Amino acid sequence: MKITLIRLGKLHLPFAQAGFDEYSKRLKHYVKFNDELLVVTSKSKEEASIKKLEGEAILKKIQATDYLVLLDERGKSFSSPGFAKFIEQMQLKTNHLVFVIGGAYGFDESVYARANAQLSISEFTFSHQLVPLIFGEQLYRAFTIIKGEPYHHS
Repeated sequence: MKITLIRLGKLHLPFAQAGFDEYSKRLKHYVKFNDELLVVTSKSKEEASIKKLEGEAILKKIQATDYLVLLDERGKSFSSPGFAKFIEQMQLKTNHLVFVIGGAYGFDESVYARANAQLSISEFTFSHQLVPLIFGEQLYRAFTIIKGEPYHHS
């Protein structure tokens, strides 16, 4: 299985980028992991216009056979072992699992309509600068749980 993380906007906090890079490197031991950075610029300051442009950019990256999971505050929550079980199930269901971190205003309705699932990483609201790092660590943790490695302690 291949996993792609699509994210909007660059990480401007050096420690967050370094942490995300570390987990991205570790993930390659378990899965074909790809990080896609989308930089969408808009002359408009209107939320709806920005979401529409971002949505179009996201949907251009998605294939019909991809299983698309939006990282969204309204999504399903998992414990770390529960997320590992989800990843295991996806390994049997799809060849390409795509997670998307949206922009500051969330996702356009067109992206919600295309999504197969929504996942919340926490009830807390995090800066877009931290989400890739947190998600990368949890994805790495999921694979260590699947493999029975000692990284995760129950």
